[in-house]
Amino acid sequence: MTYFPYRRICVVGTTGSGKSTLAENISHCLHIPHFELDAFHWEPNWTEAPREVTRQRVEAFTRTEAWVTDGNYSFCRDIIWSRTQALVWLDYPLALILWQLWRRTWRRVIKKELLWGTNYERLWPQFFSKDSLFLWALKTYWRHKKTTTTLLSTPEYAHLIVIHFKSRRETEAWLRSWA
Repeated sequence: MTYFPYRRICVVGTTGSGKSTLAENISHCLHIPHFELDAFHWEPNWTEAPREVTRQRVEAFTRTEAWVTDGNYSFCRDIIWSRTQALVWLDYPLALILWQLWRRTWRRVIKKELLWGTNYERLWPQFFSKDSLFLWALKTYWRHKKTTTTLLSTPEYAHLIVIHFKSRRETEAWLRSWA
């Protein structure tokens, strides 16, 4: 077992890749706080917080010495990534992401899991609306890969330790190696 020295960690990946689950596990193993960007962004009744409010929440949280976050909100990336030490990128195949999203959606609906504030997963919008996370995953998958690759090659983010996983098996082995 090795030691994981980083105390400000950001987990990124396409919707449904397992960002929040991995971030929770890292948080638990390192005994540091975890925040989901979704929790800062979504108000009751699936109302989006104004971007400036979300940015203020992110700004306050990332001023602390140690944290784990997950999410891909580009309008607050500058705050998070500039303060992040290690960036974990879950770059899984689209088929796996869609399968995980399918399982997660059904679990949340059946168990009536409270997500953020007063928000619960709703079945109808996930499968039969323009707000579907499945459509969002399909729409953003390739763009997210390209954008992340491009951003990580810029001098602005050269300070980041990038941990890039292309399979769940790789991710799980990495977590077991130091947790």
